[in-house]
Amino acid sequence: MEYGRRVLEKPDKLVNFIQMPSMIEGKNFIHCMRCEQYVKKEEVCLPNGAYFCPHCIELGRVRSDMPLYFIPEKERPFLFKTCKWQGVLTNAQKEIAKRIVKVINRFEKLLVYAVTGAGKTEMLFRGIEIALSQGKRFGIASPRIDVCVELYSRICSAFPDVKISLLHGLSKDYFDSALVICTTHQLLRFYRAFDVLIVDEVDAFPFINEKMLQVGVKNALKKKAALIYLTATPTNDLIKDVRKKKLIMTTLPARFHRHKLVVPKFCWVNKWYQLVKSKKVPKKLLKIMNELLADGFPFLIFCPVVEWMENLEQLLKKIFSQKKFTCVFALDKKRIKKVQKMREGLYDFLLTTSILERGITFSKLSVIVLGANHHIFTKATLIQISGRVGRSSERVDGKLYFLHDGKSQAMICARDEIKKMNCLAKKRGLIQ
Repeated sequence: MEYGRRVLEKPDKLVNFIQMPSMIEGKNFIHCMRCEQYVKKEEVCLPNGAYFCPHCIELGRVRSDMPLYFIPEKERPFLFKTCKWQGVLTNAQKEIAKRIVKVINRFEKLLVYAVTGAGKTEMLFRGIEIALSQGKRFGIASPRIDVCVELYSRICSAFPDVKISLLHGLSKDYFDSALVICTTHQLLRFYRAFDVLIVDEVDAFPFINEKMLQVGVKNALKKKAALIYLTATPTNDLIKDVRKKKLIMTTLPARFHRHKLVVPKFCWVNKWYQLVKSKKVPKKLLKIMNELLADGFPFLIFCPVVEWMENLEQLLKKIFSQKKFTCVFALDKKRIKKVQKMREGLYDFLLTTSILERGITFSKLSVIVLGANHHIFTKATLIQISGRVGRSSERVDGKLYFLHDGKSQAMICARDEIKKMNCLAKKRGLIQ
């Protein structure tokens, strides 16, 4: 049963549900009640005179002549001793875990600003356990499918006795559960559902630019609920909210293994984009790739444009015919399978767009950013990409290269921010 959700199909008569208007009609505009977006009537008029919402149509078409059906959230059983994770948090992680529990109990809003690889997921475990033991419904959302898939795997391992639903555009049908992991788009289906909601990678595209998705977060929360944001790269707006005391913030500038963040090495590659566009492989790129292959560890090559990446893949297949690799991008239908193969060590390296910039952990990884000065690579993107390196305690000092033909402000700011967090971690005695 779809408790805490607004659905398009009328539920069974035996279920208590509330019929709600799907749209409110104005003089010139239609206001969608699911995503709260406005659209001009003339642009969305159907042949029968009804209107539809184009903004949230991927979740099923909302029409003005059809209501939404809301099934209120039910009381949930108390679930005790659910966490089976055997790891140990550092003292710094324990402090943040305690803060998370306090925020859950007080129904407050919290921003956890922690560097990539700090162990944010593990710091949530105690909060999840406390919430479930109180009969609360717990949601974890992220803008990225890849992040949701990884979170699902790790949280299922920590909570093997708890039913957990995973919802994204490529996942199976919904089933009711006290613990939900989903993309931020999927939150638009929920209404007054969650006692606790975590938004991981809160600064990531498309969430940060989509008011509709932020509306989804607001509507998915119960009137009295805890909201927790997680990120390694907070936006200026989030920092402003902290200063205005709309948000509590806690900071962790060090990784769980107590080693420094890897600082990127800048490498000049003259006219890299012209070479790739003309279907040539930059010599510097080949040199670095051979070095990394000799190291015997997997690595990612980030490319700014899908077409260039696909050209590069074909060129590299001729040069590295004995190596196993592929490329992956947002619209790749095999994306999840490819990422899983990389995680299982079945590829020597993987070419990717910025789609794998965050939320993905590959063991013992190194990274090359080809064209790090391209405008698509913002400061936040480069910090997140850099965070793929050195995450594992088995290899804390992987290699990180920014290939460019002119340093961008984003590159410089990203490197400075990484150094700043290392200095702060050292000052607080959090790194060796």
